[in-house]
Amino acid sequence: MLVPVVDKNQTPLMPTKPSRARRWMQSGKATPFWKNGIFCVRLNIDPSDTELQEIAIGVDPGSKKEGFTVKSESHTYLNVQADAHNKVGKKVEKRRELRRGRRSRKSPNRKNRTNRLVNKERIPAGTRARWNWKLRILEWFSKLYPITHVCVEDIKARTRERARRWNQSFSPLEVGKQWFYTEIERRWKLLTLQGWETKEIRDRLGLKKSSKKLSETFDAHCVDSWCLAYHTVGGSDIPDHTDIFCISPIPIRRRELHRQNPQKGGKRPRYGGTTWNGLVKNTLVRHVKHGLTRISGFGKIGISLYSLEGKRLCQNAKTDDFRVLTRLNFNYRSGHSSQA
Repeated sequence: MLVPVVDKNQTPLMPTKPSRARRWMQSGKATPFWKNGIFCVRLNIDPSDTELQEIAIGVDPGSKKEGFTVKSESHTYLNVQADAHNKVGKKVEKRRELRRGRRSRKSPNRKNRTNRLVNKERIPAGTRARWNWKLRILEWFSKLYPITHVCVEDIKARTRERARRWNQSFSPLEVGKQWFYTEIERRWKLLTLQGWETKEIRDRLGLKKSSKKLSETFDAHCVDSWCLAYHTVGGSDIPDHTDIFCISPIPIRRRELHRQNPQKGGKRPRYGGTTWNGLVKNTLVRHVKHGLTRISGFGKIGISLYSLEGKRLCQNAKTDDFRVLTRLNFNYRSGHSSQA
C-alpha cells in the first residue's frame, strides 16, 4: 500500500512508495507520523513535484456496515470498512424516558415544556449522526489524499401506501441523504449511481460480492465502493490490492449522569465520565507489557485497557505503566483481503 504524503503545511500530495518514504526518513527529508492508524510522512523540504492526479472516493452506504475506497487511475490507495453509526436514535429515546421518569420522583429534573422543534426543518439526531459519520470519514481521507471526486451509491426510501406523511420527501433517510450530498458538493465533485448500476459494473469486471454482509472482507462491501471509484477515475479493471482497514465509532457517554437501573438500596450509582486526572477515554497509549492499547475506563483499582480489537487486557493499569500517544477519533483494526 502506498504511503500518504503531506507537505510542511499539512497539504496532501500524491502518495509514494514505501521504499521512497523510507529513504526520505533516513535522509531527514521527511518525518513519519500516524493519522488514525494510517502511516504517513510529512516532507521537511519543498516537494520537487506538486502535480496532482484525480483521486476519487467510492462510498457504499449500509445499515450496519459501509465500504469506502480511495482510488486514482493508477492505484488503489485504501479500502475501509466502517461500522455504521446506528445507536444514537435509541439513546435519544432512552434519554427522554429517563428524563420523564425523574419528574415522578424526588430527583433533579427539567420541567416539561412545549416542543420547540415542531414544524421546523431539522434532521433527527440518529439520522444526522449516521450521515455525519460518513462525512467525518471523508474529511479524514481528505487530510491524507488530494481528493477531487466522491461517488456514492444512491439509496432510496421505501414508500408506504397508506401513510400521507411518509414518502421519499419526508422520510429521515431521504432528508439525511440530501444533507449529506449538499455537504459533499461544498467540498468535492459529487457523483451518484443506483444500486443496479453498481451491480452492472461489478458483473462486467467479473467481481463477486459476498452474501455475508457482516464479514470483514473486501468482497463484503469494499468491492462495491471500489467499483464506484473505478467508475469515476477508471484504470485497471483488477483491484491493486484487496486489503481492508476496519473502523468503528467510539462509544462516548457524555450525558449519562448515573446508571439507568437502581442498585441495592434503591440508589443509582454514578456511571462515570470520559475524563480522569487529565486522561480521556479512547486515548491511544503504549503499555510496557501489552504494547499498543487504548484507555477504556477508570476504576477504583486502576485504569482499564483494551486492545485495538476490543479485547480487555487489564483493569489495574497505573499511569507510570504506559505512555500517552494520541486521542483516537474511532476504533480501528485490520481486516482480511478475501474470504477463506
